[in-house]
Amino acid sequence: VQLVESGGGLVQPGGSLRLSCAASGFTFSSYGMSWYRQAPGKERELVASISSLGGSTNYADSVKGRFTISRDNSKNTVYLQMNRLKPEDTAVYYCKRTRDTLWGQGTQVTVSS
Repeated sequence: VQLVESGGGLVQPGGSLRLSCAASGFTFSSYGMSWYRQAPGKERELVASISSLGGSTNYADSVKGRFTISRDNSKNTVYLQMNRLKPEDTAVYYCKRTRDTLWGQGTQVTVSS
């Protein structure tokens, strides 16, 4: 049972990235999924979440209108499309199975010119 994130990197302010989280070892379509982030010296915060079949999404106010969470249950993958990135979006991004404590290892996103 694991979650593996990918897609992080260095991007200029105003740029875009798409993060992916590949799930294995469990029935992916039965679980809501979430993206969190943790910036240096700050607590981990919820960025976005999506219901098991993708019909419901929620976002932190700080990313609403810029980030989009989605999922492809045929590929056991959840995505986070991040547009109009800001330096304050710099953090390690983690995916998580919403209802319990299964976390991925994280992927670094750095927004800097």
